Parts: sequence; structure tokens; C-alpha cells
Amino acid sequence: QFKLIVENPEKPVASGLQVTAFVEYYPESEDDLQDRLLLLIEDDIVDIPLLGLIPCCYLEIESEINFGAVIANSKIISKEISIANHGSASGTFKISYDGVVLLNLEPTSGVVEPKSVKTVKVDICTDVPRIIKEVIKVELEGHGCTEVWIKAVVVEQVLKVLGVSCGNILECINFGPVYFGSSKTEQISLYNESPECVDWVAVLEDNAIGGEMGTDLQRSADAVLQDLSLKNRTRDVDVSTLILCIPNQGTLLPYEKSLVTLCFSPKKFKRDFGVNDSSPKQDYVLFLRFEAVGNKDGYLQALMSHPYHTELALTGSGLPVMLTFNPGPVIEFMDCSLGEQTQVLCTLKNESESLPVTFSFRKTAHFNISPEKGKIKKISAKDVIFSFSPHQIGTFKVKQAIDIIGTGLEKNNLQILKTKSFHQIYLSFIGVCKSKRKNILFKINPGITPMISNATGQFVADGTGQCTDTAPVAILKSTQTQIHTHWINRNCKGDALIAFPNDRAASVRPSEWNKKYRTIFTKTERYNYIDPEFSYTDCERLLKEAHKAYYADFISSLRQRRLQKDAARQFYIYNNSVSIGLKPAEGLMSPKISMIDFHKEKLQCKTLPSDENCLLTSRKLAAIGSKPSIKEIWSGLAATPSSTQEKEDCSLTLTSKQLHQILIGPSTMDFGDVCVYSTTARKLHIINNLLVHIWIQIEIEIDELQQTSPLSQVVPPLTKTHIPIVFETNTPGMFKRSFPYTINNQHLGHVLVVAKAVSVELELSARELILNPIPGYLAETEFRTTVTVYNPRNHPAEFTWKRIITDRRTAFSIQPAKGFVEAYRDLECEVVWQPGFNSPEVGEFNLCVRKGNTIKLKCFAKVTIHT
Repeated sequence: QFKLIVENPEKPVASGLQVTAFVEYYPESEDDLQDRLLLLIEDDIVDIPLLGLIPCCYLEIESEINFGAVIANSKIISKEISIANHGSASGTFKISYDGVVLLNLEPTSGVVEPKSVKTVKVDICTDVPRIIKEVIKVELEGHGCTEVWIKAVVVEQVLKVLGVSCGNILECINFGPVYFGSSKTEQISLYNESPECVDWVAVLEDNAIGGEMGTDLQRSADAVLQDLSLKNRTRDVDVSTLILCIPNQGTLLPYEKSLVTLCFSPKKFKRDFGVNDSSPKQDYVLFLRFEAVGNKDGYLQALMSHPYHTELALTGSGLPVMLTFNPGPVIEFMDCSLGEQTQVLCTLKNESESLPVTFSFRKTAHFNISPEKGKIKKISAKDVIFSFSPHQIGTFKVKQAIDIIGTGLEKNNLQILKTKSFHQIYLSFIGVCKSKRKNILFKINPGITPMISNATGQFVADGTGQCTDTAPVAILKSTQTQIHTHWINRNCKGDALIAFPNDRAASVRPSEWNKKYRTIFTKTERYNYIDPEFSYTDCERLLKEAHKAYYADFISSLRQRRLQKDAARQFYIYNNSVSIGLKPAEGLMSPKISMIDFHKEKLQCKTLPSDENCLLTSRKLAAIGSKPSIKEIWSGLAATPSSTQEKEDCSLTLTSKQLHQILIGPSTMDFGDVCVYSTTARKLHIINNLLVHIWIQIEIEIDELQQTSPLSQVVPPLTKTHIPIVFETNTPGMFKRSFPYTINNQHLGHVLVVAKAVSVELELSARELILNPIPGYLAETEFRTTVTVYNPRNHPAEFTWKRIITDRRTAFSIQPAKGFVEAYRDLECEVVWQPGFNSPEVGEFNLCVRKGNTIKLKCFAKVTIHT
């Protein structure tokens, strides 16, 4: 089958030349051939082997497909198996699998072209944690049967709480005793022990079993049970104000740790009036859980047996500041005079057995404290001296504030603990400063003395003996006295007058040029000397007036600008579509609030948006969907954002805490048994508990769910709605597929659809019937009874009764002989036996369901023969 085509040279081949020979192969069978070609080179013989191979396929497949570690989140994940053909002919393959773990193998058979690769898609469902180790058998043309292992490890999405220093798992954090009003922090590490990213949120359980709110755990059970008023008060307390978690939401990468700060800030719960508060201590036992975002299927009753959350117990005690003063709280000082000082020794005692106390006295006029600040250990005392040093005469009643210093959170930055005053204690200081009597000594002054003074007369009271810096001058208005005024000077008005005749030294000064000085009695104009070296010139006076006018105008312009801004601000406040132009405090009376309105107002406050740093509580999450403010809208929602507000809201990137308040589920939608060629719908609930619009978009590429509509909805704030998911299939068997959805076109989620496609089926109430005679009827009367046909499926079933033919004729009949049974309904059929000579007492029927099952029914007639 080999043919050699060559022209052998007759002469020797010169150097550099060549001889070409062709070998042709013409196979006549599907067998490989082998031969040889002899090449004679002078005295040597070269043996060249010839091989003739038939074109064939050479298929190769991977021996193992490993999905690795994946999260049990009820999601369908896929991988591809590559079948490569390295041969020169097409090759076929066929895949067989008998298990139930692998959901989808496509294609199960096919042809691989030469020098090409064919991929087979393998799907698994990550619904429960398990280890998947399945084998599929692949028959490859030319290689026989090959085994391919499919491996995967499905694990839970585990969040662990670890200690920062030790790294061990923490189950409880004890904050210990903390003063009311102060704060104490502890740090933990949140660890994502899973191979995928997780969005987490912290939820405080305020209705957990075993939680305590303000109970003294050291008291007896009877004493705690009697204090029912505290239980009733703590029931409505917002627990999220006691525990602060920073951060309380976030995203963790695979096997990543994140530092979380927990802050405990106890608050004193006031008991009812008349209740004896014998125990100032209040113990707290709370539970904080860290869970993955979207894990709220408990409300929707989904198939969730492995909740993804980690619980951490938090314990602590709240104590009041027990600082006593002896004497106190009213401290009276002894009377003293101006410039003197009285002291009182006070003992400060810390009655607390658990915590020290740090105090600081505020500064108060006329009183001094030594030392002003300090620290007192538990069950210890310290002496403080209070001093009364008055600076003026009178009775002083002062409230002295003592600041108790501790650690607290900053309002603007909650991640920083700051030392500040968290409690104040007040003392009452009472002190009296009396005037000191002064003995006045008189000395003789024989008239006008050379020294500058106003003293005249014989006896002059010598005061403190201190000289003043300026000479005394008495200036009166001329309009106030007219006793000794000369008649010539009666008409002078508004001039300044010099009081005494010996004040000439005070009058020699740079005077004002436009004023006149007169004597006190006759009001004669006195000589007034103006020194030009010390007085203003005309230009200086004009410049001074100009400066005064400039600053007066500047201050006036500032005032006008401020008034204009205030008027513009008031205009913008009242210039809106809601206001009708009424100004506040314009004669309108405020409504009177009664005690009945307090409860309603409290319910409305719960619907307000929570603080960004405030924790979510289990009670708030459980109330989602049941709040009276949640509206139910089942139709008429827009498919895309249209208004400006909707577009703005639907473009927002939501936080993990906000996503946790949106309910979309159930995450696993189980349709149960569904008949082929039938249509079944389930509701996908959507609850928007936020104060903004959200945009839900569903992407469905599964043929069995193509009738689902609508696929897009804009859900308004505080609204509950649903989307009907329609399932229809023509293929019997188990169905597990998942479809994705997005929130605001950013946040991705998925829903697992589970169904079992079965054929139409009917059931009978009994497989054997016994027909008895009816008492009181004639002997030839028919025997009658009924059998019930049940339809447990979701599709109407068509049935027909067929007799099983035997050698003897039958005396039984069933009506109706054929018909329909609606979905989830039943139908009663009457069985009749006609008595007669040689009538068989046994009969059999087959209940034949169209495109369904067949059930056999046996009937027996119980004939009683009386002798």
C-alpha cells in the first residue's frame, strides 16, 4: 500500500546536488501499516522505516475539578471541565453520573473536533456545609471509561471574636464597675474565618433570654421579684444607648481581622415614686451578635438551619458616686471683716467599695479651697480646707460645684475617650462680711491753708490720711442754684461753674475753648487760661470730629448689614410652599399636651432614622414589616426612577446597616412538588425600612422562571411589596437554580429556587372497599359506597376508571367513570354492586391518570345469607 516514485540517477550525484523521491500511501483498511525503504549509497545501505497511520482521535480530560473552599450561602456555583482532542479525527464522549450532589452536567455527550477543546459545565449548590467528593464517569472514544473527581469544601461563613492581646476566642467581656455617666472601653478583634468577603453588622439583643437591665445580681430572688417597677421601666429603655460599638458595620476580606471598640456607658434608671432604692448598684447582662448582612430569614420563614452570627456576652455594673462631706452639704463660715479670712476643715469620704473617685472644685468668688483637686481611693477619706476671704461687705450664699472627673466619649469623635466631668455635687457656702467701725479724729483747721484742699472750717475729719492723685473740683450746673446769682448773670445757661475759691490749682489746665467757668455764688465769669501747647487746634478738632463720625458710620453700617442678613434669613425660612406666611409668636396659642399624647409621641419617635453610631437591636429588626408606619403596596410601582428625588435616592451607596434593614426574601424559595406543564407562583417579599427610595432589579436567565414579572421596581420609603416568582418546567426531576438581584444597581444578592418537578398524580382514600347491604332495603337492592379521589398536586388531573377484565363478568360499577380533579381538591366516586344470580362478589378497577400514575382498587361485596 506504499508506492515509491523516484528517478534513480544513472551517474554519480555531484557535490551540492540532490535526488528527490516521493512515497505515497493508499490505505485499504483501518489498520496501521509498517514497511521500510532501502537507500543504496555506493557500498552502504540506509534503512528508512515507513509508517502508515490511520487518522484517529486522542481525547484527554482533567482528572480532578476542585472548587476549593466556598461559603454555604445557598448559591449555585459553576466550573468547567475541559475535554481536549489532540488527534486528527473527531472523537465522541459520554458522561454518566448517578449521584444527587452535582446539579447540572451540560453537555452529557458530544463530539470533540480535531485540535480543539470542548467544555462541560458542572454546577453545585452551596446550601449546606459539607465536603463534596463526587466521581463522574466519562467514556472517551479510544480511551475507554475515565473517572473525574469533583471536590469542594462548603463551609459556614464564620465570624469569630478574638482577644486583642491573647488572640483566643472571647465569649464574654466584663467591663466591671463603672460610674453612672462615665464610660469604659474594651477592644476586640473581629475575624472572618471564611474564604470569601463578608459584610457584617453588629446587632444588640435587647430581648434575649438571660439579659439583665439594671438588676442587682447580688440581691436575693425575692427582693428582685418585688422590684417590678424597675422591670417595667427598663422594658422601654433604648439599650443601644448603653453599649456603643465602633465601628458597628463594615466589610472583612477573607481571613482578615478588624479592630472593634466596645464602649459601656451605664445610666441610672429612676424608680417609681415611693419605691425604696435600697441598692444603688445596677448590673447589666447584654448580648451583642455580629452577623452577616441580609441574614434575616427568620421573619420570612425561610429554610435556614445555619445562622451566620457570633454572639458575645457583655457584663458590667453601674455605680453612683458615693462621696460624702463632713460637715456638709451646708457649710457656714464665721463672720469676718473686710480683709480677714475664716477657715473650715471638711472631710471628704469615698463610700464606694469598688472604684476611686477623682474630684475638682470650681473657682468661686470670695471662697478658696485647698486642695482644689485630688483623688480618693475606695473606702478612704481626705481633708480639704475651705476658706472664706471676702472682698466686699455683705452676706454671701454660694452654691459650690464639685466636678467628678472620669472618662467619657467625645460628641463629635466617639472613638476617643476624653477625661471630663461626668457628675456634679453641690455644697452650700454661707459667709457674712461685716463692716469695720472707724474712729474719726477731728483736728483744728484755722481757715484756708496753702495746701490744695476743700477743707474749710475749724474742725475737719481726718480720714484715712491718704492723698488723692487729683485735686478735688466740684463742678455744678448753673441752672441748679439761683440764690446768690448777680442780676447781670441771671441769663447765663448751661455754663460750668467752679465750686470753691481755693481750687485754682485744679483750674489751671488745658480747658475747652467753648466753655465758660463761673463762680459758684455770683456766677461771675472767671479767668480761663487756655495753653496753646496743650490744647487742640482748629484743624485737630475738625479731624477728631471727622474720626468720630467715621467710626460712628462704620458701626452703623455693620448694624445695617447684620439686620439685612437677619431679614434675609427669616425670608428664606418662611418662603416655602408649606408656610402660609404666619410668623411665630404672632398671637397663635400652642396646643395643650395631655398625658394621653405621650404614648403616641413615643411611638412616632421610633420611626425616626437611627443615629449612625447607634447599634441596631433585635427588637427593631423584629419589628420590620409589622410597624404601623409600613405601607403595603402590591401594584402600581414604577419600574425605573423618574422623579428627581427617586433618582437621587436610587443612586446612593447604602451602608451595611442600611442593607440589613432591607428585607428581600426568602433567600431560599421552595416550591415543593410541582407538576410538569403547570405554573406555580411564590412571593418574593420586599420590605424597605429606610427613609429613602430603593431600586430593585432582578436578572433571570433561567428558562423555568421566564414568566416572572415585573423584574424591576422602585420601592418607596417605609413600604412593603412583593414580586411574584413564577415557576414552570417540562422536565421531571429536582430543580435547584439561583437568580441574582441588585439594590440601587450596586449591591448584589441572590435567591435560591428549589422545586421538584413531578408528574400528575391522584390518591385514593382506600385501596380496598367492602360494600355492605343497606339495612331495611329489599334483597335485590344495590350495595353502595363511596371512595374519595385526592389531588395533592398543583395541576388538574384527568382520570378514567377502567375495569380489570377477568373470566367472569363484573357486577361492580363506578360513577363518574371519568372526569377531572382540580388542584388540591378531592372528588367522591360512588361504587355500586348489583346483586344477582351468579354475580361475582369481587371486582377490580384501575384508576388511570392521564400522563400520571395508575392505582388499583379492589371491591368486595359482603353478602349475608340468612337461613
